[in-house]
Amino acid sequence: MVIAIVTILTLSSVGLFVLLVRGARKQHYRPTLRQFSVGLLIGAVTDFLDTLGIGSFVTSTAIFQATHYLKDERQLPGTLNTMHAIPTAFEALFFVTAIRVESWTLISLVVAAAIGAVLGSEVMTKLNQQRIQRLMAVALVITAFLMAAKLVGWVSLLGMGNQATSLRGWPLAIGIIGNFILGLLMAAGVGLYAPCMVMVYFLGLTPIAAFPIMMLSCALLMPSSAVNFIRHDRVDYHGIFGIILGGIVGVIVAATLVKSLSMTAISWLIVLVSLWTAQSLWQAAIRSKRAVR
Repeated sequence: MVIAIVTILTLSSVGLFVLLVRGARKQHYRPTLRQFSVGLLIGAVTDFLDTLGIGSFVTSTAIFQATHYLKDERQLPGTLNTMHAIPTAFEALFFVTAIRVESWTLISLVVAAAIGAVLGSEVMTKLNQQRIQRLMAVALVITAFLMAAKLVGWVSLLGMGNQATSLRGWPLAIGIIGNFILGLLMAAGVGLYAPCMVMVYFLGLTPIAAFPIMMLSCALLMPSSAVNFIRHDRVDYHGIFGIILGGIVGVIVAATLVKSLSMTAISWLIVLVSLWTAQSLWQAAIRSKRAVR
């Protein structure tokens, strides 16, 4: 199965890159050295943290919001899902080959997430800027809460004593439905890692099983949703190729050199940053509504 997963991840990554190149040409985008360099730094930092389990959506959104990186925030969900798709495929390769989860359980949950993301991305391309700003604000608050719950040990309590590496019957059905919903939300900018970890623990799987499920779900649902975002021109190509390259470098460094690094202080900082970013996005939505009036 590992060979099949590696093949699928490789093909999806290559296919997405081709679509991005075509999309950039369609938008007449010509990257500058400065844009590429800034993107390289953003990708390296956000995907480095993502590989360590912190997630990339919160940090990327905070950077974009603080620097006004995006001209049109309707493109935020599509840009997030697109720019992190290929680096996340590299993450999945590390975890899928290192941690064993029963094949049927892994495939079922991952496919459900990918289907959810495709449907969710179709909905997101039809929303206006105010709704996306508010949706992202809510997503960041939820993510911050789940990150805080993980840091204080509430999430870990769910996984204590769990030994299973497979699901059957109603737990598998709940897992499929749950990951489908998380795929929908991922297309809206809600990070999948923390809620997926909670669900996996609740269903009785061993805590380490969460990582290949999380990583592979994201690695396949991101390219799936990216197709719709690219087709509807909901992707900002500003520095995106630098972000992808930097993200790959960040993943490799995190996965090979600093596996034992304690990220507690940084995680708490990101919780606070995500709440600040949520408030900023909500205020921006209110200002946009007033401007329309």
